[in-house]
Amino acid sequence: MINPTFNPNHSLPILYSFRRCPYAMRARLAIAYADVSVELREVELRNKPQAMLLISPKATVPVLQLENGRVLDESLDIMLWALQQNDPEHWLNAAGLDHAKALIQRNDEPFKYYLDRYKYADRYPAYSELYYRQQGELFLVDLEDLLTQHAFLCGEHFSLADAAILPFIRQFCAVDPTWFKASPYPFIRQWLNNFLVSSLFDQVMTKYPYWQAG
Repeated sequence: MINPTFNPNHSLPILYSFRRCPYAMRARLAIAYADVSVELREVELRNKPQAMLLISPKATVPVLQLENGRVLDESLDIMLWALQQNDPEHWLNAAGLDHAKALIQRNDEPFKYYLDRYKYADRYPAYSELYYRQQGELFLVDLEDLLTQHAFLCGEHFSLADAAILPFIRQFCAVDPTWFKASPYPFIRQWLNNFLVSSLFDQVMTKYPYWQAG
């Protein structure tokens, strides 16, 4: 459970997050699914709280500080921590974990690189928006192929890979919704739409005011 209200009589892990960040979104998805209680601190990216910077100098969300002081500031590490506490639907399917991690690595490295340039093509004039989209589509082609074989990326059940990758596909497809609706990826469209109307997604996208110390 993601709890935006801090109870000083009950210590909880502290999650620094930003609602629209796909890395923070994937962390919140795993925490909510695992039904782990944390104190959520919504961060204003232009005015990051000193409390977060002191525990994670890399200054990016998400950051999770555990009750014992341990700090996790990589989104996948936060997901794995949450799922190790509770994994009722077996997102950490041992048979598919290596495959899931390989897909997530492709998402986080080459795909994210082109996603950023596709979203902000005017900042990267070396190539056109179309070029950046086509490079990102190389990943979409492979995801579409996987989804023609199974309902989800690693089989017939939602798993770590789906939760980790969907927030980024959501961003990619939102750059040009008209193109996406006509694109040759019907299985991705269905997969993404099912996610966007899910109660889990709705839960983790609740809006909270920015956290301030004190």
